[in-house]
Amino acid sequence: MGKIGSTIGLLLFLSILPFENNAQDINTLLKDAQQLENAFKQPEALQKYLDILRHQPNNLTALVKTSELYSILGKHQHTKDKQKEYYRNARTYAQKALQVNGNSSDANVVMAIAMGRMALASSGEEKIKAVKDIKTYSEKSIHLDPNNFKGYHVLAKWHYEVSDLTSVEKWLVKVAYEALPKASLDDAIKYFEKSRQLNPSFLLNYLELAKAWHRKENDKKAREFLEVMLKMPNKIGEDASIKAKGKKLLEEYK
Repeated sequence: MGKIGSTIGLLLFLSILPFENNAQDINTLLKDAQQLENAFKQPEALQKYLDILRHQPNNLTALVKTSELYSILGKHQHTKDKQKEYYRNARTYAQKALQVNGNSSDANVVMAIAMGRMALASSGEEKIKAVKDIKTYSEKSIHLDPNNFKGYHVLAKWHYEVSDLTSVEKWLVKVAYEALPKASLDDAIKYFEKSRQLNPSFLLNYLELAKAWHRKENDKKAREFLEVMLKMPNKIGEDASIKAKGKKLLEEYK
C-alpha cells in the first residue's frame, strides 16, 4: 500500500505540475509585457500580450492591455483605414474582456477608450453610435471603481466633444438617444480635474485641460497647465508626443 500510495501521490503531483508551470509562464510573460511598456516599447508589449492570449484566451489583464494598446497605437497609423483597423481590434478585445468580467472597471474603460478613438476617426452615424457608447462605458467604469482616473478622463473628453458637435451631429445624437444628452464644457473641465486629482502624473489630461480652458477663452489658465505638463517626467510611451503637441499649443495660446 505504501508503494501504491507513493505512486498515486507522484502521479497527482505530475498532473498538476504543467498547470503550475503554465501559470508561472503566464506571470513571467505579464511581467515582461509590463517591462516593455515601461521601456516605451508599446508594439513589442502588444505582441507579448497577444502571446499570453494564445495560451490563455480569457486572461483579463492581457485582454484589457491588448485593447488599450491597440487604441494607443492606432493613433500612430498613417492612414485612416489602418487607424480604424486598430480601433476595431481595440473594440474586439474590450468586448472579450467584458465577456470575461462585465463588472471589471478596466474592461469598461478600455471599451470607452476604443469607442472614443473610433468616434474621432469616424463621421455620421458611425461616429454617433460610438459617441453613445463612450458615455455608457465610461460612466460604468467610474461606478465600478470611483478611483479610475481613466474613466473620468474619457467622460470628460465625451463632454468636451459632444458640447462642440455641429448642428447636424447634434441632430443625429438626438435621434440616437431620443433626446439630446446634457454635455457641457464646464462638466468636461470638472471631470478632467477629477482625473488629475486621482493621477497627477497623467500627462494627456493636462493637454486636454489646456484645450478646454482655451475654448473657455482663458488662455492664461491653458498655458499654466501646459507649462506644468512640460516640466513633468515621461511615464508612458505616449508622453513624448503629448509634450510635442503641448509645445505647439503653448505657442498658439501666447
